[in-house]
This record gives sequence, structure tokens and C-alpha cells, in this order.
Amino acid sequence: MSLSPDKASAAASNLKPRGSSQGGMRQYNERVVLQAIRLNGRLPGAEIARLTRLTAQSISLITKRLLEDELLIKETPQRGKVGQPSVPLALNPDGAFAIGVKVGRRSLDILLVDFTCTVRERWNLSYDFADPEQILTHLADCLTKIKAKLSPHLWERVQGIGIAAPLHIGGWQQLLGLDAEVVARWERFQLNEEIAALTGLPVQSIKDTTAACVAELVAGRGRDVRNFIYVFVDTFIGGGLVLDSHLHIGKHGNAGALGSLPLGLAGSGSNSPQLLNVASLYKLESRFIAAGLDGRATSDERAASAAYWPHTQAWIAETAPPIAFAMLNSSCLLDLEGVILDGCFCSTVKEALIQAVITSMQDFNWEGVVPPQVLAGTIGSDARALGGALLPLYANFAPDRDLFLKLDG
Repeated sequence: MSLSPDKASAAASNLKPRGSSQGGMRQYNERVVLQAIRLNGRLPGAEIARLTRLTAQSISLITKRLLEDELLIKETPQRGKVGQPSVPLALNPDGAFAIGVKVGRRSLDILLVDFTCTVRERWNLSYDFADPEQILTHLADCLTKIKAKLSPHLWERVQGIGIAAPLHIGGWQQLLGLDAEVVARWERFQLNEEIAALTGLPVQSIKDTTAACVAELVAGRGRDVRNFIYVFVDTFIGGGLVLDSHLHIGKHGNAGALGSLPLGLAGSGSNSPQLLNVASLYKLESRFIAAGLDGRATSDERAASAAYWPHTQAWIAETAPPIAFAMLNSSCLLDLEGVILDGCFCSTVKEALIQAVITSMQDFNWEGVVPPQVLAGTIGSDARALGGALLPLYANFAPDRDLFLKLDG
């Protein structure tokens, strides 16, 4: 992905791909060069040197090694007014691969992602609720297909598997009408260990909505916004927190858990509803089913069609005010630059929801607080699995290994 010159400069500043000419920094400087090209697109050596503040000699040695390792490729020389033509360097799409796995309450997504963060292949499995054995069986089948697609040489470049899943996949079982035995199986199931044993690949995991935030931070609007709350609407609404261009996970891995935000003070003898009780797609699914429509239409274009749209509009009208309320509370604490909203729905529903949230913001008292800009996310339903795939890629090739692994405390 390439950016305009102004945005590229801002992105480079945000994520700080700065090298060092001191000894003992070979691997770090190689990662700095890769990150500069990832952020800015194809670049000649002189521009890489300018962005990274490394010497021309250092860049020549580094790029030679990266070309030999097949992590970079040379593109068509560009002729200028004076001197030899410059040769732009770009990331080699086949330089490395990663597998992203999103384990959701309603569906499983598996992506094969290349070194440029492009999705090469995707597989999806829908179900009423996730079953551990069903997950492993489908993943094994997809791995067979991935190995068939990649040559043995390219399979060796698969860096690992990144898993995006809810922290408590069996939680809120009454809301979803879950089978108690399936919930019990999840409580006994060690997802990371089982997938590592099945695949023989390194496995990392992260909360699903946090993974979606990772994808937006690295490959979306997060390149231009330093401080934001990320909102992702799926079966349950959730989110992530980015401060100073770094994702903050929190002590228990649950920072940005917007779905658990209360919507008011608890009444006598009762609990206040949480944001997820109102602003989640399971509520829209229930509306569709009650109207005799297909509940699975929440995640596709049918939700904006004539038969479904009145029910979708009613859900948006119910959902927008509590999201705006959550934004106000978050802004009071964090002085946010922006809020990025995405979800597992079509672009028409996303844009309508964003406009409704912006309108609802006007119904709250923002005195003493600067309202954040509300922006549409750019990744969509792939965000969680893509964020998972970015975990092994960034662990092995990014200069800032803590970019989205910041721990508080």
C-alpha cells in the first residue's frame, strides 16, 4: 500500500522507522528499511536513506542483503534529469507469509497473507456457535489447501499463525442461547496449544477486536491518527485503544473493551445494561429473525435491501446514541484525536451508522471536552483475521516489536 507524500511523511514520523549507523544494529536496520518501504511504498535507495537517516553506504549494504534474502525486489528504473536512473525497491510479496485465524462466535475466518499484507486466500465457515473440534477440522483442511498452493520453498517462509478470538468465547451464553456443553468444552480447550500441535508453526493470539484494531493501525487509518479509540461491531461490539501510535492491551489484555461499558447508573437491585446489550449485531440478527428474515444477512448487502432496511434503520437508531455516549466517556478520560468505527457489515450500513453516531453526539453535553473526529474503518470484516496474521509478520520483520504489544504495568 502506498501513501501520498504528506501522509507518508506523517506515517513515517508516527511509527518512527529510524536507523542507527552504530555497530551491532544490522538486523534492526534491516527491519527499519523494510518498515520504511512498507509505510511509503516503492522507494529508491536515496529516499530510503533520507527517511531512515542512515548513510547511503549503509543503505546499499542493507538493501543488497535484503535482495539476496528475497525480501525486496527491484522495479523498473526511473530516469531523472541528471545521472544514472534510480531503481525503486519494493517489498517482495513472496518474501514471507503468515496465516491469520479469526475464531468468532458465529464464524471462522482463515486468511493467507503475504509480505505486503495482501490477502492471497480466504476461507470462511459459518455456524450457530463455535465448536472446538469443528474449528480444528476446518483449519486442518485449509492448511492442506495452503500447502498445495505454496511450493515447499514458499511454505518455509510462513512465519506463523496469529489467532484473533474473544477472551471469553463462552461468555454471555444466556444472551446467545448457547449450549452449556459447548461452553464447557471451550473452558477445557487450549486453543493456542491445539493449533500449534496441529500445524507445527509458531502461534500467537490476541483478542479479536484488538486484532481488528491492529489491522487498522498498521494497514488503515491508524497510519494518520496517533490517538484513537477503535470500535468494531460484530456479534458483540468491542474495540481497542491506540495512544501515540501504539496499541495498548492493558494488564489483562482487555484495554478498549467498549462492549462492557455501562450505559448508566445501576438501579436499585439491578445492573446497568452494557453497551454490548444494545449496540451489537446479535440485536440486529434478532430483529431480522423476528420479521421472518434471514438473521445471517447482518453481515452482507441484504441488510441494506428494501426488505431488511426498515429493521436495519431501527437498529441503527437504537445503536447510535449509546455509541456516542461511550465516545463521550472515553474522550473525557483520553482526550481522543479520533474514533474509528468498523464492523462486520456492508459499507452502506457502516456509513449510515457513522452518520447516526455523529448526529447523536449533538445530544450530549461536550462542554470542557473536544469531540473526536468519527472516521470509517477501512478494513471491514477481514480486520480480525488480518490483525492476527500481522502478529508473526511484525514480530519477525518490524523494527518496533512492541508496536501493538504494549503492556500497561
